[in-house]
Amino acid sequence: MAVKWMEQKRQYRQYQARIAALPSSYRAAVAALERYINHLGGMDDADSIVEMLNDLADLFEQAAADATAIREIVGDDPVVFADDFLSNYPAGRWIARERERLVAGIDAAEREQVAGEGGAHVV
Repeated sequence: MAVKWMEQKRQYRQYQARIAALPSSYRAAVAALERYINHLGGMDDADSIVEMLNDLADLFEQAAADATAIREIVGDDPVVFADDFLSNYPAGRWIARERERLVAGIDAAEREQVAGEGGAHVV
């Protein structure tokens, strides 16, 4: 466990170094996206976080190398971009597990109702 944690920490430091090497405008864009993702993303799986951040670094490194305008990367609405970007990493988001728990809870309640009451009642 400690070895895995240390490796994730090493990978995160590498990510930070990659971002620090970007031109300042790209660094600022990544910082804004990272802040939004950290506040909204609800990521609690370190492997998913590392993967996501590395993908973000790849994207902005390539964009900087190609001199791609920031708005060409994120589009007119950076919130939509960030939300779409986050949607590629559902496994590491706590909300994915909570959605599964909600569905399982409703399914269990329905089974209990059908078994105990002889079927659902229409009111």
